[in-house]
Amino acid sequence: MNSQWKAHLLSRTAEIDAAGNVRFPAAPSAADCALMDLSTLGLIAVSGADATQFLQGQLTNDLGTLTPTRTQLSAHCSPKGRMLANFRVLRFGDLVYLQLPRSTAGALVKRLSMFVLRSKVTVEEASDRLVGIGLAGPCAPDLLAPELPSLPEDANGLALHGEVAVMRIPGTPPRFQVLGPVDAVAPLWDRLAREATVVNADYWALLDIRAGLPTVYPQTADLFVPQMTNMQLIGGVSFTKGCYTGQEVVARMQYLGRLKRRMYIAEVQADEPPQPGAELYSESSTSEQAAGWVVDARISGPDRCALLAVVEIAAADTQDVRLGPEGPSLTLREPPYVTNQQ
Repeated sequence: MNSQWKAHLLSRTAEIDAAGNVRFPAAPSAADCALMDLSTLGLIAVSGADATQFLQGQLTNDLGTLTPTRTQLSAHCSPKGRMLANFRVLRFGDLVYLQLPRSTAGALVKRLSMFVLRSKVTVEEASDRLVGIGLAGPCAPDLLAPELPSLPEDANGLALHGEVAVMRIPGTPPRFQVLGPVDAVAPLWDRLAREATVVNADYWALLDIRAGLPTVYPQTADLFVPQMTNMQLIGGVSFTKGCYTGQEVVARMQYLGRLKRRMYIAEVQADEPPQPGAELYSESSTSEQAAGWVVDARISGPDRCALLAVVEIAAADTQDVRLGPEGPSLTLREPPYVTNQQ
């Protein structure tokens, strides 16, 4: 966490936990107006004359569609077409930022740097260069409108105001992320905190789960082909942009293959959320591997957790999927973007 930002939060109402991290209260399963510090998210800055061309050969999405008014989801894959990381991409002045969990940022910087060679590109971790805050709930547009010259109206939209970026994140309720230097974000945080309830970033992750937005963590790196996590359904893959690392496998799955596993939203009765990569079990599974894996999970209520899970389609159809052979059953449903298409 940015040290100046940490000091600011501690001078307000935040506390320090045993590990020395800033601690915020947990959110209820549905908060009317929630304000969150998003320091759990990291940033990778890509700059230089060849930055766009370089990323075009490494990411699943088409950088040609990235504009000053729109962000995009994307991923970087292994040669076998499995995601090593996924992220939100935004163009911020002369820089392209990749936003992803801090826990995966360092490994991706090292990985992308391997491919720079003679390109005029710099790839560097920039997680503490800017700070991010999130505001979620029906209150969000009304609270932010007086603070910023304009807000993006559409999902994945972006509005740039000097050194500050504001992004609209898909899903319900309305939510926005503000990204900028400490000096610009700190006074905004203080004003929003007078009206909104400050909660921890687990609520942001819970809203991602409910929106069907996957996150690749170190535990799940190199596990999923993009289509397994519905990346092609949420605008995270271009099938017309040309070559990139792993492109042949991803394209073959789309046009010639048969997808046997895909991502669902799930609920399960549990005191603690299972970890990303936790294996799922189904008696109807015919696979030599697990019937599926947890993508992400967060507490959603008393003794309840919400999950994103990649599951064998045949097993999901039977609604016979568990957290381990003797574990609790998962209740599976389609993400909202699948339901809306039906």
